[in-house]
Amino acid sequence: MTAQPANARDDRVLILAPTRKDATTTAALLGSAAIPVTCCSTFSDLLRELAGPVGVVVLSEEAMTSAHNEQLAKVLREQPPWSDLPILVLAYAGAASASMAEAVRLLGNVTVLERPLRVPTLLSAVRSALRARQRQFQIREHLAERERAEESLRVSDQRKDEFLATLGHELRNPLAPLLSGMQLLRLGGLDETRLLRIMTIMERQVSHLVRLVDDLLEVSRITRGLMDLRHDRLDLVAVLRAAVDTCRPVLEAASHKLDIDLPDVPIPVSGDAVRLTQVFVNLLSNAAKYTNEGGQIRVRAARAGERVVVSVKDNGIGIPAAHLRTVFDMFMQVDRSSRRAQGGLGIGLTLVRTLIEMHGGRVEARSGGADKGSEFLVELPMLKDSVDHSEAPSALRRLPGRRILVVDDNRDAAETLGTLLGALGATVEVAHSGQSALETLDRFDPDTMLLDIGMPEMDGYEVARKIRSRPERAHTVLIALTGWGQEQDFQQTRRAGFDHHLVKPPDMDKLREILLRPSPRHGLQ
Repeated sequence: MTAQPANARDDRVLILAPTRKDATTTAALLGSAAIPVTCCSTFSDLLRELAGPVGVVVLSEEAMTSAHNEQLAKVLREQPPWSDLPILVLAYAGAASASMAEAVRLLGNVTVLERPLRVPTLLSAVRSALRARQRQFQIREHLAERERAEESLRVSDQRKDEFLATLGHELRNPLAPLLSGMQLLRLGGLDETRLLRIMTIMERQVSHLVRLVDDLLEVSRITRGLMDLRHDRLDLVAVLRAAVDTCRPVLEAASHKLDIDLPDVPIPVSGDAVRLTQVFVNLLSNAAKYTNEGGQIRVRAARAGERVVVSVKDNGIGIPAAHLRTVFDMFMQVDRSSRRAQGGLGIGLTLVRTLIEMHGGRVEARSGGADKGSEFLVELPMLKDSVDHSEAPSALRRLPGRRILVVDDNRDAAETLGTLLGALGATVEVAHSGQSALETLDRFDPDTMLLDIGMPEMDGYEVARKIRSRPERAHTVLIALTGWGQEQDFQQTRRAGFDHHLVKPPDMDKLREILLRPSPRHGLQ
């Protein structure tokens, strides 16, 4: 017998009355007060309903037999620790039966209401019991939230440990060939072909180290909202072709077949060419890394209304369904411990998602599961008007006529950078302390100074301030060269009087671009 349909509400009241009429009357009374009710015909019905969410149980003294008390007590013992289900027993006036005493002893949270019962008394008792029950549910939610937080911390801690182990592994990998290469160079006797091959390997490994450090710094800047994007008019097709060209050696080394399906006409978007290229290089590199040798990788772009959708698809190891939602999370790597794990820090896809969202787009991962390949879909807004086609960058030019003073207490770093700039046609001198730089300044008369920041006795900030205090040095270009690259570091070098801020190791293309500018003074970069 059910006066109202059973539901899954926490605040419903279960009623087991002595007669159908009593149950119907009680249900109507509580229903008029907006209290959800489920009427039970038998004690067995009551026990079944207790398997679902319940706020209060109301039952008559007639139902409190010794056998029923034991059955109900067994169900209540299985409650979670936060739960103490309120039970209202409608008893005869003055009743003190053994079964009632047993019920109070066994069932715990029992309130006895004597019949005949006034309506306000019943409503007040039920509402009080429901309020107490709601406080229990609040405790339940608090415990569940704490459990979720603890699980999140546990997973984060596990990922952090895995990340640190992976970072050590990734850093050691390029160090081994670098050390071997330096030992071979020290031994000497290498012919030109072997020397070129050794130098190529060392350059590639240094680039890998720089990329690892850059990724770590970038993800830190992005997560703190310190990453600034350029918003140029771009042709996304050109960006995709540049990314493919960058990844082609990796794809060819793994004998992957690359299928490129790009429109013949430009796709105009607004964004940062370097960052968007980084996004698609990352996706293509992952596709190559997690696809068995000789696999197939497809790159496609198509317009979808006012947006463009780029697909990078492979027939590689795939992504388990359970990981599709977390694959973009920080330090997340699928199948990290297996023979198929291909290294990496687990931050590349985090960068992809964040950079795409900063461009007003979205990225999605799809996969049929293990060994069924993966597809990453990148969606970006298009510009309505056509993109301006800028000229391809010209060949890198030399630096004749520039007089450059390199200042760094790290002698190896200063000498190699000075030698490189000299090989490009600049006139270069090297100093290894702040005081030495100031003594060399008037004699050498540089138009540009590359200043390390973290030098002993007199750091780069103090050197810059002393130079800027001399009116005749107002037009000397000062470039900070440092391992620190956070926003506050840029602000500090700006305040000290620097024109530019470069992070070690310096990007030679950017350094050359600064040195080729005709004007001697520029805004801080």
